[in-house]
Amino acid sequence: MNDQMRVRREKMNDLLAEGIDPFGHEFKPTALAAELDQKYDQFSKDELENKHIEVTVAGRMIAKRGSGKVGFADLLDRSGKIQIYVRKDVVGEQAYHIFKRADIGDFLGFTGEVIKTDMGQLTIRPTKVTFLSKALRPLPEKYHGLQNKEQKYRQRYLDLISNRTSFDRFQQRAQIIKAVRSYLDNDLDFTEVETPVLHSSAGGASARPFITHHNALDIDLYLRIALELHLKRLIVGGMGRVYEIGRVFRNEGMDKEHNPEFTELESYAAYYDFYDVMDETEGIFRSAAKVVSPDLKIEYQGQPVDLGQPFKRIHMVDAIKEKTGVDFWPKLSTEQARQLADQHQVSYENYWQTGHIINAFFEKFVEPTITDPTFVYGHPIEISPLAKKNADDARFTDRFELYILGNEYANAFSELNDPIDQRQRFEAQAQERVDGNEEAQGIDDDYVKALEYGMPPTGGLGIGIDRLVMLLTDAPSIRDVLLFPTMRPED
Repeated sequence: MNDQMRVRREKMNDLLAEGIDPFGHEFKPTALAAELDQKYDQFSKDELENKHIEVTVAGRMIAKRGSGKVGFADLLDRSGKIQIYVRKDVVGEQAYHIFKRADIGDFLGFTGEVIKTDMGQLTIRPTKVTFLSKALRPLPEKYHGLQNKEQKYRQRYLDLISNRTSFDRFQQRAQIIKAVRSYLDNDLDFTEVETPVLHSSAGGASARPFITHHNALDIDLYLRIALELHLKRLIVGGMGRVYEIGRVFRNEGMDKEHNPEFTELESYAAYYDFYDVMDETEGIFRSAAKVVSPDLKIEYQGQPVDLGQPFKRIHMVDAIKEKTGVDFWPKLSTEQARQLADQHQVSYENYWQTGHIINAFFEKFVEPTITDPTFVYGHPIEISPLAKKNADDARFTDRFELYILGNEYANAFSELNDPIDQRQRFEAQAQERVDGNEEAQGIDDDYVKALEYGMPPTGGLGIGIDRLVMLLTDAPSIRDVLLFPTMRPED
C-alpha cells in the first residue's frame, strides 16, 4: 500500500470509531444532477431562494475545495455532476466533520436546498450530510486524465468515472439497441427470441469456434459463432418474423474491428427476399442513427456520412469491373480466374475456385474505396453456403453486404430453403475444411432435417451491433464500445 491508501484506511477506522459505517446503507435520492439542471437552471438566484426547493442527491465526490467553516464539492451521479456548498453553521459540527474528512472518490448523500451562487452556478446547500461509501484507493491522478488505453480497457470503472465521453458512449449504446428493438418490434412486427449459446456443431458463419466440454454428457460443445441456424428453425416452426440480439464467439485475431466475443443482431422474415431485407436494413440504421443525430447526418473519424439518403446498390461483379476493368460476367474456369489473379497480384489458396477469387478482387480493389452507404450484392456461391442461388445465374447468390467508409456493417440474403441444395453446400464446406480452410462450416444434419419439413422463402439479416455503435458514436476501436473487451492477462 502507498501512503494515500494507508491514510484512507485510517480514515475508514476513524469513521468506525465514531459509529459511522464506512460502507453505508440504503439511501434514497429524490433527484439527479441533470434533472435539477433541466428544471432549475433557468431561474435566477433570487427566484430560487424564494422557492425553497429541497432535494436529496447522492454520488461520488470528484472535487473538493474551500477551508475553514465553508466547503464546496462536485458530486457525480449517473446523470452528471452538481456543485455542493456545505456550511458548518447549517449542517452542524458532526456533519461538517464528516464532509471535511471525506476523500475524493468517496460516496456521499446530501439533503438540502437548491440555490444559485453569486456566479450563477446551480448548487445544493445541504442541511444534512450522509456518508455512504469509502473509497480505499485514490482515483487516477487527474480526474479528467485517464488516458492510458490499457488501463481504460482493463479498469473500465475508472474510465467511466474519469472520461464522460466514454460514459456517454455506453449510454448511447444502450439507446441505440433500444431503438433497433423498437423498430423491429413496433414497425415490422418481429418477435424477439433467445437461442442456445452452446451448440453441438459450429455453423451459421465461416469462423473458427471456441470449444468447451460438458462433463455430465461427456461431449464437446461449441460457443456459437452465429445465431442463424436456430433462428431459421423457428421460421420452419411458423414464427414468421424473429430476431435475436446476443453475444457470439469467434476464435480469431483481435484488431480495432474484431474482438473474440461481440454482439450481433440477426433477423429472419418469412416471405422476404434480399431486396426486402435491404429496406429493413435501411430502416434499422436510420432508427439507430436518430439516437445521436436527428437529421441522420454523422461524422466518423473526420468523414461525413448521410444515413438519410437512399443507400446505393451495386452487383459485386459490376463493382469490380468499375474499379479494375476486369469482367467476371463471362464464365471462367478456375485456371482462367487464377491467371487473372496472378496478373493483378491477388493471392489465393490452393482450394479456391473462381468465386473465391472474385471475392478476393472485391476485397482488395473495391471494398476500401466505398464511402457512401452501399449494398453490394450477388456474392459467389462458393462463399455463400446458406444463401439462395440467383435464379438467372447460379454462379451467384441473392446475398448482399452493406459497406460504409470501407467497412462492412451487415450481411444478408434470401435464405436457402432447399434441403437437398443445402446438404450439398454443407458437404462442399466440409471438403473445404479437409482442404485446409479452418473456418469452413461442418454439416448440421438436424438443420437439414428441419428444412425437409419445409421452410417458406425467407430473408435473413446479420448486423454487428458493436460496429454500428462505433459508427454512430465515432469510436475508433471496438474496444471503445465494449464495456469489458478481451485482454491478455497482465500476469
